[in-house]
Amino acid sequence: MEGKATLRYIRISPRKVGIVCDQIRGKSVAQAGAILALIPKAAAEPLAKLVKSAAANAENNHGMDPEKLYVAETYATPGPIIKRFMPRAKGRAYRINKRTSHVTVVVKER
Repeated sequence: MEGKATLRYIRISPRKVGIVCDQIRGKSVAQAGAILALIPKAAAEPLAKLVKSAAANAENNHGMDPEKLYVAETYATPGPIIKRFMPRAKGRAYRINKRTSHVTVVVKER
């Protein structure tokens, strides 16, 4: 049994979200929430909401004990890339890739 939550099309690159995911993997849900509250990264706030959502899904949908939950898996996969152009000298244009992520959090009971 596991509680799962996904966040799709978040406008942060998967590489940046992955750094925050690595910090909470394997921690209890309460400990992960405390860590995410103190991390000064843009991905910390949406990830904190996602962990709370996964814990609520586990408790309400599968009847798991919220005190025993831990973050079993968390990962960010690339979403679609929004392509933009930046004007440069001599009439050229450079492409800017605005990357998006799909983030998944899975919590299980110890």
